[in-house]
Amino acid sequence: MYLACYAGIVVNTGNRQTDNIYTYRIPQDLQSKIKVGCKVVVPFGIGNKLLEGYVFEIKNETDFQSTIKDIKYIIEDDIILSEKQIKLCHWLKNEYLCTYFEAISLLVPSGTTLKRKIVYSINYEVLNKFENLADLTKQQKIILNTVKREEFVEEKKLKEILNFNFKRNLNILCKMNLINSKEYFYTDVNHKYKKMAVLNFDINKADDVFANLSLRAYKQRKILEILIKKEKMEVSKLISDAGTSSSVIKQLEKKGLISITEEKEFRSPLAKKEKHLEKAKVLNREQKIVYDNILKAISEKRHETFLVHGVTGSGKTEVYIQLVDKVLKDNKQAIILVPEISLTTQIVNKFFSRFRSNIAVLHSKLSLGERLDQWKKIKNNEISIVIGARSAVFAPCENLGLIIIDEEHESSYKSDMSPKYQTVEVAKYICTQENIPLVLGTATPSVESYYKALKGQYRLLKLKNRFNKNPLPTVEIVDMRVELEEGNRSIFSKSLYNSMKECLANKKQVILFLNRRGFSTFISCRSCGFVLKCINCDISLTYHYKSNLAKCHYCGYSRAVPDTCPSCGSKYIKYFGAGTEKVENYVKKLFSNYKVQRLDVDTTSRKGELERIITSFENREIDILIGTQMVTKGLDFPYVTLVGVLSADTILNLPDYRANERTFQLLTQVAGRAGRHDFQGKVIIQTYTPENFSVIAAQNHDYDTFFKREINIRREFLYPPFCSLINIVIYGKNENDVIKSSRNLFEELEFKIKENNLRDIIIFGPNPAIYNKIKGNYRWQILIKCQSIDQESIKGIINNVCIRNKNKFLYGDVNLSVDINPYSMF
Repeated sequence: MYLACYAGIVVNTGNRQTDNIYTYRIPQDLQSKIKVGCKVVVPFGIGNKLLEGYVFEIKNETDFQSTIKDIKYIIEDDIILSEKQIKLCHWLKNEYLCTYFEAISLLVPSGTTLKRKIVYSINYEVLNKFENLADLTKQQKIILNTVKREEFVEEKKLKEILNFNFKRNLNILCKMNLINSKEYFYTDVNHKYKKMAVLNFDINKADDVFANLSLRAYKQRKILEILIKKEKMEVSKLISDAGTSSSVIKQLEKKGLISITEEKEFRSPLAKKEKHLEKAKVLNREQKIVYDNILKAISEKRHETFLVHGVTGSGKTEVYIQLVDKVLKDNKQAIILVPEISLTTQIVNKFFSRFRSNIAVLHSKLSLGERLDQWKKIKNNEISIVIGARSAVFAPCENLGLIIIDEEHESSYKSDMSPKYQTVEVAKYICTQENIPLVLGTATPSVESYYKALKGQYRLLKLKNRFNKNPLPTVEIVDMRVELEEGNRSIFSKSLYNSMKECLANKKQVILFLNRRGFSTFISCRSCGFVLKCINCDISLTYHYKSNLAKCHYCGYSRAVPDTCPSCGSKYIKYFGAGTEKVENYVKKLFSNYKVQRLDVDTTSRKGELERIITSFENREIDILIGTQMVTKGLDFPYVTLVGVLSADTILNLPDYRANERTFQLLTQVAGRAGRHDFQGKVIIQTYTPENFSVIAAQNHDYDTFFKREINIRREFLYPPFCSLINIVIYGKNENDVIKSSRNLFEELEFKIKENNLRDIIIFGPNPAIYNKIKGNYRWQILIKCQSIDQESIKGIINNVCIRNKNKFLYGDVNLSVDINPYSMF
């Protein structure tokens, strides 16, 4: 008799309604192997379907009275959650109303989730004795012959071969034992192995070995000579260095002179990176004050959030590097987050030149294999520095000493997929648990962060000057209304065009910023006003010149541009507006003697293209770089002396309470790319609203004036930081079902708010979302404003109504998503 042990397991059911911790019995043969955090396979539901799960707790007894199922088996790999990570899962679920497995997916490498497949084969032992083949139906015979021909076949393959619904008859054949079915689990990513050649003899006896080789076996001699020096070498490199072939390797292996073994290969995006080692720079007075304040918190092993407000080019990165150096000397790990993948190239180069290979990079452009290997190295404490986009905040650092979030104001730190987490809040939670500092750095703090700093919730540290004492770039605002009145209808104002000519003549570089990709922003009929829209989304299509297609930037739908208007038949189809592709074509015509490159999603979709473009611009192989938001964030190019903002109005006119803030941030950030090193910079901002306070504040590099104006607007209209927002989006294919579901939810939420006497909560809606239809789904929304003191109460109501009991209020295939403190209302 043995002591019964039980495990609380989170099971990957893919269903919110079954998002719980389930009790399973640990079989005796697994009791020594099962640990908290390990991955297991368990039977689930009435049909005992085998599913993946993670052990969240282990206990010796349970109050559960019903029949308890046994864990089927353990997945013996090293993807194991630590107790800290399990605690983080609970926090994420409570904070963002996500499921346990949505939280787990953030903490484990992409591609490691178990997938299930069933393989079918003939049971010849039964088939050979089966006497009633004639009684089988025509379809059953076809299935049987297909499985026999394929030997081992998956259901997916059967669907490709058979042109009828075979599932029922396949199950009948399995019950008759004519066909065997076997269930397998697999993942999308596995370890990579490399073949290694190893000497099989004592090198002191090399002369005897060579004496026994034929004089004509000079290639075999060459391989052995190399291996005697190296002892062990990768086979592919050995063949290359020896200038021979794999057949020679096989001959040596056959003679017993070498052995071929397999070793795990560590896949790293930094494997081929080479850069000379640089020494630490001497910090100036402002940098030293910032460094010393943060260093004190590191030394005292206490949590504090620091907001480093430093102008563009003030040397924040050097402060980061020296803080990380201190953390590493204490045998700790550090996480550095950047808002865009484009920024990882430059910041990795800077860290690599100081710390070499002690760096891991984590972002979505890596292959699944690279991400898996980086994750494991971090988990095993073999790497001390983690650099990446927002998901890198979940890196499995077991010995964390510091988190730095660069450009903390950026919207990309807010996830747009469930869990819809805010990276800064996650980092604050982790740093609080670890008793370590959190550093938020930016030239344009978010209004919420700066408000918290002024209220004493964050420590505000300022870098008011550029590290090299260079002045900030001069900023000229061009009123495009005046340009139009004077007959200039081109993309460029006269001032920008002349400044570009002067800059290029002086052998300097230019950055042009436009926050719209594509060639033309919409296609319209001049006769009837018809606008070509996406069939899946209530959004106009963007024309792309290179592919000659009109594309939707939300769902990916594309179509050829019609020769005549689909509505009235008119031939007067015209392309309106300008995107980065159109600007690129225009610039190439105006400045044909200079190298022009575009940097946006369309030009960087292939792996390695982003790094290639940035490196080429850094090496001055490109003269003019045209880009979207990618070019505004943290990039550092010494020879850029002119930045042109082609339209400051693209974000300013959006129906969004953050429009002024985002405009100021974008203009200030892109302006900061100019004149960062030895040359004076100049910025030209083209706009139709030059009187807007955020544009004027950006011209004067005046964050304080901008903040004072913006915070008063937020206070008056009750927007963050003076309230919390919760956005509930209801979506589905049938518009009437979406509307009815939205009204049902609104009425129930309103009733529950009143029932709980939550008087300070304001609920708006239900209303059509600004983008009313995306990817074929109609979208309505309910917006809730609440004070932080009521946030847990309203989240409890939303969890009960919109998640636990949503099927009571939703019609048909309608679903919903909940976003706590959304960055965008679209």
